[in-house]
Amino acid sequence: MRNLILALLPALFPPFLALAAVASTPANAQKYDSTSPVCKTNYRWGGEDTDCGYTSLEQCRASAAGLAAICSNNPYYAGPPVDRRPRQPGRRPRPAY
Repeated sequence: MRNLILALLPALFPPFLALAAVASTPANAQKYDSTSPVCKTNYRWGGEDTDCGYTSLEQCRASAAGLAAICSNNPYYAGPPVDRRPRQPGRRPRPAY
């Protein structure tokens, strides 16, 4: 059994090394921000970049005018923040049935 393992070790080492190299590469970050409803994608030599700092399509289009860019709705927009007002003192919430 030991001889078999020693015989197969040189044949199995390169695939395991390649798998470790592929598995250790960093993943791409998400390019959309979830806090703004509109994103602008700038196209340029060598790639593109996305900026999601716009509150309306009109604001984004004004910024993209004359550039190789496109504005679109953010597919990951989480919506406006939830209003978390404190409850009135002395009142308990109704139970959900």
